[in-house]
Amino acid sequence: MRTRRMTVADLRAAKGHRALTMLYVETPDEAAAAAAAGVDILSIIAPVWTDTMREAAGDCFVQVGLLYGGPISTDDYLRAGFAALKTGGDAFYCSAALETVRRMAAEGLPVVGHVGLVPHKATWTGGFKAVGKTAASALSVWRAMEELEAAGAVAVELEVVPARIGAELSRRSSLVTLGMGAGSGTDAQYLFAEDVLGCTRGHRPRHAKTYRNFAAEYERLQQERIDAFGEFVADVKAGRYPGPEHDVAVDETEFAAFIAGLDPV
Repeated sequence: MRTRRMTVADLRAAKGHRALTMLYVETPDEAAAAAAAGVDILSIIAPVWTDTMREAAGDCFVQVGLLYGGPISTDDYLRAGFAALKTGGDAFYCSAALETVRRMAAEGLPVVGHVGLVPHKATWTGGFKAVGKTAASALSVWRAMEELEAAGAVAVELEVVPARIGAELSRRSSLVTLGMGAGSGTDAQYLFAEDVLGCTRGHRPRHAKTYRNFAAEYERLQQERIDAFGEFVADVKAGRYPGPEHDVAVDETEFAAFIAGLDPV
């Protein structure tokens, strides 16, 4: 476990020297567990990025996700970025136009771009499938990375490209590559906590690896909730709850005085 939070300079220094780890988390419990486990980087979206999450994230470097379609204009992104910075964000995911990336970088906000399979732009690359399987497609990913680098981005999410392409793109770029389904040659390996914990909602991507079966545990806990609530209902109906041990006592003299003070029934 680290005793000092990583910086952008630390991330850049690690490039090509050691593999970084990265998780997308949604709750303080997940953030705290990731910090305790020694995860390097967390991705946390702006709507749930709070002081509580920053504290839970400990020494983890946190990329705050400024989700596409939330902020709209460049000024919106700047406001959102500075707000996230104030809460302790270390870098800011932005998949908006290059003009926005340039403005944010010019203000000293470390920007993380996104290339390859970009979910909200998947219609332009043929849907939810790998990108970069042809030379032309791989070169378009490379050109997008060059543009992000020139605009001042410090890192890029590189999602679902062939492993050999991912390794070559990472080797040739100064951007820290945060690989999700892009092979072992990227600078960081990035997974969603829900995939790691086996409680994925909806489709589980090919690159995901599951280490625990939280889905079964959640099902067990849900049944325990139902059983407990049902026992409560049964106890109330049968007169077993509340019992004498749950009641607040009153002195007999005070109770008699109370009754005497009431209007006759």
